[in-house]
Amino acid sequence: MDKKDIIEFFDVCASEWDSRMFRNEAVISKILDNAKVEEGKDILDVACGTGVLFPDYIKRKVKSLTGIDISPKMAEIAKNKFSGENISVVCGDVEEISFDKQFDCIIVYNAFPHFSDPERLVEKLSTMVKKGGVVTVAHGMSRERLEKHHSGAAKNVSIGLIDEDKLSDIFKRYLKVTTKISDDEMYQVAGIKE
Repeated sequence: MDKKDIIEFFDVCASEWDSRMFRNEAVISKILDNAKVEEGKDILDVACGTGVLFPDYIKRKVKSLTGIDISPKMAEIAKNKFSGENISVVCGDVEEISFDKQFDCIIVYNAFPHFSDPERLVEKLSTMVKKGGVVTVAHGMSRERLEKHHSGAAKNVSIGLIDEDKLSDIFKRYLKVTTKISDDEMYQVAGIKE
């Protein structure tokens, strides 16, 4: 999978992204609860897209919100939709970037299959989270449904969503696993940095 192809794919999708977005509010709430997204926390939203979860973070009164996306068009839309002294959006590659701070919560929502090396990503994120902070990988649908969804136009920019047990094993190398769910509604693996 070539990162240039990923950028191009999401740049093309960006303008219609929000209108095509399906949200299961109960699942999103559960994902954010498991990720410990709470008032006063510093959040990093990886592959934030157009800022799909930003309203949820704002509602939870987080201290700061940083979104990062490799797609310039996605990042631009997120920047234009959300502003504030505690909100920033960066266009960049999370696997290559360095921030001047660590985060309480790092969320990869509906984006994990677009990273070609799951272990490399988890290892990198584990260095960006504070001690006691949580890294979470989640999808607002089942693995089976996601695989079907990605079998179309996104098949060349997706490696598929790895089994939750395999992802949990990767997490265990860097974090203490606190959540492992794969059911008909959602997928989530989360871990705390000890």
